[in-house]
Amino acid sequence: MIKISDLKFGDIVVAEYEGQKREGMVKDVDRPEGKALVEAAGNEFWYEPHELYPIALTDEQMRKLGFTKHENGDGSTKYMKDSFRVLLPQKDNFSNLEIWWREDHRYLNQPINMHELQNHYYQMTKVELMPVAVY
Repeated sequence: MIKISDLKFGDIVVAEYEGQKREGMVKDVDRPEGKALVEAAGNEFWYEPHELYPIALTDEQMRKLGFTKHENGDGSTKYMKDSFRVLLPQKDNFSNLEIWWREDHRYLNQPINMHELQNHYYQMTKVELMPVAVY
């Protein structure tokens, strides 16, 4: 379950309808009604929080968001998208990461989900972090 207050346009989530789960993009958020409009598999529907699930941040998700990967000699991994950086001190360990853009550095000591990275990216750059693949 995801809190509606945590969502914004463009966030990637999993939406469940009649037992089927599909990855999709948030198109609108109705905070007073507590629902999010999600486009998944070419269809748009309004979902309540209990029908929405986060997507764990992984290498595959980083690539979907257009990041390139560089493995450092010290066992760390850096993901880059333009001048935005994500550093994993340990390869494939997304539970401890550092993100930065210009002078804004953030240290995250817990796993985050795809929509949370998208929200950090937007807060820091004022640009939407949209996936390269179309939903």
